[in-house]
Amino acid sequence: MSIAAVIATALVVVATLLIVATVIALWRAPDAVTRANLMGPTTGVAAPLLIIAKVVYDAADGITPNSLIRAVLAILGLLIVASVSGFYMGRSLQETARERAEAAEAADA
Repeated sequence: MSIAAVIATALVVVATLLIVATVIALWRAPDAVTRANLMGPTTGVAAPLLIIAKVVYDAADGITPNSLIRAVLAILGLLIVASVSGFYMGRSLQETARERAEAAEAADA
């Protein structure tokens, strides 16, 4: 195994551990808003680590500017989409929770 393969394997293992930790935290989360916020380690760290692992593994054969640019754009796109979608998901879940609380108060009255 080459050094690049060992580094790529280590990055994949770290990403896998982050994903498993996120899944366990999702199972234990009390509500939907918390679950939406718990996706951060997976979308912000683990997925970019997987892309970096692919670039490192391919770099053993020689890295091309095309693959490097594609990896950078993929990571930037992932982080932008994840942050925007997390914002909108959090807002919608917060509004849903507020509406349910108001409906429960109206039913009690």
